[in-house]
Amino acid sequence: MTTQTTQFRLAQKRDVSAGFPGPKSAELSARRSAVVAGGVASSVPVYVADADGGIITDVDGNSFIDLGSGIAVTSVGASDPAVVAAVQDQVAKFTHTCFMVSPYEGYIAVAEKLAELTPGDHEKRSVLFNSGAEAVENAVKVARIATGRTAVVAFDHAYHGRTNLTMGLTAKANPYKSSPAGSFGPFAPEIYRVPMSYPYREEAEIKGEDAARRAITMIEKQVGAENVAAILIEPIQGEGGFIVPAEGFLPALAEWAKEKGVVFIADEVQSGFCRTGSWFASEHDGVVPDIITMAKGIAGGMPLSAITGRAELMDAVHPGGLGGTYGGNPVACAAALAAIETMETQDLSARARHIEEQVMGRLRKLAEEVDIIGDLRGRGAMLAMEFVKPGTGATTKEPNAEATKEIAAACLQEGVIILTCGTYGNVVRLLPPLVIGDELLADALDVLEAAIRKVAAA
Repeated sequence: MTTQTTQFRLAQKRDVSAGFPGPKSAELSARRSAVVAGGVASSVPVYVADADGGIITDVDGNSFIDLGSGIAVTSVGASDPAVVAAVQDQVAKFTHTCFMVSPYEGYIAVAEKLAELTPGDHEKRSVLFNSGAEAVENAVKVARIATGRTAVVAFDHAYHGRTNLTMGLTAKANPYKSSPAGSFGPFAPEIYRVPMSYPYREEAEIKGEDAARRAITMIEKQVGAENVAAILIEPIQGEGGFIVPAEGFLPALAEWAKEKGVVFIADEVQSGFCRTGSWFASEHDGVVPDIITMAKGIAGGMPLSAITGRAELMDAVHPGGLGGTYGGNPVACAAALAAIETMETQDLSARARHIEEQVMGRLRKLAEEVDIIGDLRGRGAMLAMEFVKPGTGATTKEPNAEATKEIAAACLQEGVIILTCGTYGNVVRLLPPLVIGDELLADALDVLEAAIRKVAAA
């Protein structure tokens, strides 16, 4: 897919001529400070009035190119016509009954679709929730019940959520687990961390199978395979820096897990639903997870998450052991079915691969000309640049968080919203809506390239 055929309500054009933050955004900011907790931070100082396709329009009339998609949520756009129509139709019928009290077809239809789309041809079962963190927590619950074991293995640079258990599973301390003011802990026990395959930052080149053996040796030595309920891993790490493990790493871990009766959980909350050029990132490595966690791109912006797993694992939990008041809300289910239909009819996996070609073609040339880009990586429309101090790219690879912040700020000034991430705060991540047009994407890349060149030359 190389052309954009979707019709959008908003003009797909960057325009920040109104200046920002404008008076309406400033007024909202003042109202916010009086009533919203300071612990909730926003990276962009403007307030949204409308969004469609690859454009976000603020309350003062500025239009920004969106390269963040609400952190990989609005893959089909922030107001996809099919999603809007499905939500409107469902809202007119009923907004809630609670599936655990009075069930409805939408929940079942989503579960049927997940059984079809997730990797593997085995019999599957699903449970629906509200957020990625809920999905991860419940995947761990299933693994512990099904195996009778308690230990969970997570990885360096991992991010799995902000609840107590998922904070414990997350690797990065500040701001997710602690700050100079103190810790959110104590955290849930029986969580063990092992090294991730991080090709750019390995001390010496190491094959994926060898990196997996390094992690497995640590598990067997420090935890004991017989105590491990689950390995939990992002096939492409998100907040940790869009780290793509070396080829062979994930298959070796999955094979070991199978041999030892350990549940292999793939956290695809950020990487799922066409984002990487396949329905799920696990497919790139030929891995079939025992359980897969999903959220973000599943429902066109409506809050919905899911876990889908092998029937024998999922059915090991007693009736009443899984669920939640809002889990699988009927409006969110309607949105998910519509969003998935859009992904299918527009072949957004192919679109993601096309975006990768467009973006990486530009960035590879740029990386040859500036010395602060240490690494380019990612798949599909889940792409990243890791920035290092000048002259250190091939030697110390010293992280350059300062340049990363400057680049993000410079892009925003020109009307392009980009996100940063990484354990060291030195990664720019690109997560455009999969429906973004080629011309708009090219304009955003022009702005990004100019910002990088300016910071590199300073």
